[in-house]
Amino acid sequence: MKNIVERFLTYTTFDTQSAEDAGKTPSTDKQLVFARFLTEELKSVGLEDVEMDEQGYIYATLPANGKPDAPVVGFIAHYDTSPDCSGANIKPRIVENYDGTDIVLDAEAGIVTDTATFPELRRHIGEDIIVTDGHTLLGADDKAGIAEIVQAMVYLQEHPEIKHGTIRVAFNPDEEIGLGAQKFDVAKFGCQWAYTMDGGEVGELEYECFNAAAAKIEITGKSVHTGYAKGKMINAARIAAELVSRIPDTDLPETTEGYEGFYHLLAIEGGCERATLSYIIRDHDARKFHERQRFMEQLGEELNEKYGEGTVKVTLREQYRNMREQVEPVPHVIDMAIKAMESAGVSPRVQAIRGGTDGAQLSFRGLPCPNIFAGGLNFHGPHEFLPIPSLHKAMQVVVNIAELAGQFND
Repeated sequence: MKNIVERFLTYTTFDTQSAEDAGKTPSTDKQLVFARFLTEELKSVGLEDVEMDEQGYIYATLPANGKPDAPVVGFIAHYDTSPDCSGANIKPRIVENYDGTDIVLDAEAGIVTDTATFPELRRHIGEDIIVTDGHTLLGADDKAGIAEIVQAMVYLQEHPEIKHGTIRVAFNPDEEIGLGAQKFDVAKFGCQWAYTMDGGEVGELEYECFNAAAAKIEITGKSVHTGYAKGKMINAARIAAELVSRIPDTDLPETTEGYEGFYHLLAIEGGCERATLSYIIRDHDARKFHERQRFMEQLGEELNEKYGEGTVKVTLREQYRNMREQVEPVPHVIDMAIKAMESAGVSPRVQAIRGGTDGAQLSFRGLPCPNIFAGGLNFHGPHEFLPIPSLHKAMQVVVNIAELAGQFND
């Protein structure tokens, strides 16, 4: 049987990058390659009722070995990786007994994860750390979560003295593009509550997230020969730049923290005739969130007034909402996670997510679903890393929750 590190490293060999605006589920066919592998793996480690639907959602069961009336609890992770950075041909490397200095990922290319930029590295001095070669992401978001859940299911079977109720497991595509929970079958999953293993640093416990929307701005210009352009040309690319310049510098991901919201330019492309911008809009406060969406619409209206009606089209799509209002009414869900962490020797750190998880959407669909650390850091880029002790701690938290839920009396 694989250990948890071997399991995670095997998962990184699969390129599972999702893609915006693909119009299908999963958004990329390569995600299904890994999904099929996972489905067979869950069968091989002894889980029951293992199934993958046609859209790549995987469900499985670890039957109860304790109280028959114990609540059914679930654990969820996503297998897609971010479109922001390549997930192909990942070359992970283990830095043993990390000494607290900068980590050279590719000496020839001059790619270094330095402690000045990434001070979180120094919290893991003395630990073995999995890093990339500096040219891809690592995929700990969220293949670490998958490895932890699978290994916990193996551990529970190897230790039948740990009594638990029915445990449900689910793995899904397309979380990174905000669509992971969209086609998740909550009724089929059949849990009273669940946890996504999709957080970062050890101890993180999150049940409060951003309200989130995506904005697509399409600009239609008018191309005219530059020698005769006066009073005729409408340059779509320049209008796009003008719109970007209207976003306050104080409201960007790189200038905000904590509960502060932002507008994030994901992509911009085009020329004189046409241009397209993709933004995501985030805020923890519902009122401010709606104000941000309205601000984006007003930018479009003002530019249309300046350049002509129909020049700028703003399309907003809500992605998820702050799950706090759905989780707070069931405090035992949080209390159990805190106790499970403490039993694993982890100091819980309850905090708001500067992002979102599938648990946000699932919570609004009747499945309270806070988020627990998976251990990785610096997601979505080549400086992503995963301390190996964090993998083991997260796995133990899953085991402890399973045991505590098996003793729970509503």
